[in-house]
Amino acid sequence: MRSDRLARWLSIGANFGVVIGLLLLIVELTQNREMMRAQIRHELAMGIVDLLQVPANNDQLADVMLRGITGAELKPTEMFQFELRTNALFRYWEDVHYQYRIGLYDDTEFAKQRAAWKASMDRSRLTIDYWCGVRVLYSPAFSSEMDSLLSDGACDDSDEE
Repeated sequence: MRSDRLARWLSIGANFGVVIGLLLLIVELTQNREMMRAQIRHELAMGIVDLLQVPANNDQLADVMLRGITGAELKPTEMFQFELRTNALFRYWEDVHYQYRIGLYDDTEFAKQRAAWKASMDRSRLTIDYWCGVRVLYSPAFSSEMDSLLSDGACDDSDEE
């Protein structure tokens, strides 16, 4: 009888230990998720800083980007530069969109990102035209998100590939 009672107490103690262990694991996973979110946010911030610093430190590229955004004519090599830089920006945005979709970017920050994307697209017809030509090269979810930022028919007049 005594060993039966001892076995029950040991079983209860073991079960209690398992429950405590599971609770600690949940706390640790939550902390790891928050740390991962902070790390992703930092990496995204550094990515855009890098993208912004390149033309800021390169007068020729800054001139090309400004002329492209304002609709001035670009030579073929300048158009190539504009497209490469714009493609890098779109890939960065696609990564932000992906991080948001998997829950590593919060709603408030993502809403601000979308507003910045829309403002960037709205100020440059060349950027819109380039997007319309390359959007099939991006994930369907991101393409749909970007298309929703454009006015209806924005890609109808462009040379879509």
